[in-house]
Amino acid sequence: MIDNTALFHQLLFRNEIAIVNASFLSSTPASMPMDWEFDRAEGMLLGLAIGDALGYITEAHLPQSRFLRYGEIRDYLPNRFANNRTVGVCSDDSQMAFWTLENLITDDGLIPDHVAEEFTKHEIFGIGCTVWEFIQVYKDEGKHWTQAGQPSAGNGAVMRIAPTLIPHLRMPSAALWADAGLAGTITHNDPASNACCVAFINLLWECLRLKKIPEPIWWIDTFTSVASQLEGNTQYQSRCDGNTYQGPLWKFVDKEVRLAIAANKTSLQACEEWHSGAYLLETMPCVLYILACHGHDPEEAIIRAVNDTKDNDTVAAIVGAAVGALHGTAGLPTRWIKDLLGRTGSDDDGRIFELIGQARQVFWVGG
Repeated sequence: MIDNTALFHQLLFRNEIAIVNASFLSSTPASMPMDWEFDRAEGMLLGLAIGDALGYITEAHLPQSRFLRYGEIRDYLPNRFANNRTVGVCSDDSQMAFWTLENLITDDGLIPDHVAEEFTKHEIFGIGCTVWEFIQVYKDEGKHWTQAGQPSAGNGAVMRIAPTLIPHLRMPSAALWADAGLAGTITHNDPASNACCVAFINLLWECLRLKKIPEPIWWIDTFTSVASQLEGNTQYQSRCDGNTYQGPLWKFVDKEVRLAIAANKTSLQACEEWHSGAYLLETMPCVLYILACHGHDPEEAIIRAVNDTKDNDTVAAIVGAAVGALHGTAGLPTRWIKDLLGRTGSDDDGRIFELIGQARQVFWVGG
């Protein structure tokens, strides 16, 4: 399998990746338990795709206006891209995640230039402005992938980062953190984004290993313990009226989520206070608070992400990956899995299920 540790540290040395070279990046992740089953990784990948599909139709609606039009969303809505059937259809979140997985399988690990090239080959549904700008620089201007990532604190890298841990399941090493950093920086070369990608991969890794439901505070502790080492002395600002915060993203997340937990707020109340758009200063507190409140119930966690946030397909995809990793495939509602088309494009039904099966064979059964 490809080991990108040396490449990652070369780029760190040359300051080409916006992340602090902390000792954590040289640490070795704990191994999976002896009785571990790939079902947990399958749940992570399916949870991501399900969250994306449940939120896709009503992405960018404010929660109140969404509720007035659709009521509480608990299942797939009629989709015009599938003859108005009530089925799960992908958007950019699961497209880019599963194109990443496809390249990991083909290359037996992460080759960043191949993943970057993959993102330019297909129509991306609901493409974000940062990814669009990356494509302009990488494809149209012909810049190297290390020069094409944009200085954006949007959530478009974190939403697709989960598959990068799959090749490391059998033999964990510091190469896991290298792959998370490299895969994220392809499109979003930003301190908060890169720190969030590595910190979220660590959180997913721990979710895969856990044998019992963690306490609510575990989610914020696990995320900030890593993000705080990697982000550096950044200056992000809240977009909320009346909130004058300016500083590192992890500090904002740490403070706001702990206060919301202590106040026992609903996820809608909390997410409205710090907003719930595609800005990571909004996305990550939403994700972590929903997990803190509902991580024990994967269905309710995803439903709350879909209904209580603005950028709901991405928040639900990230939440779905985490609860899927914690509970496995069996913890996800069978109706959601059955009605998920499993596309990565407009007409390749079932493709994500094929890729999950291939990943199991390449990186677990035959590893």
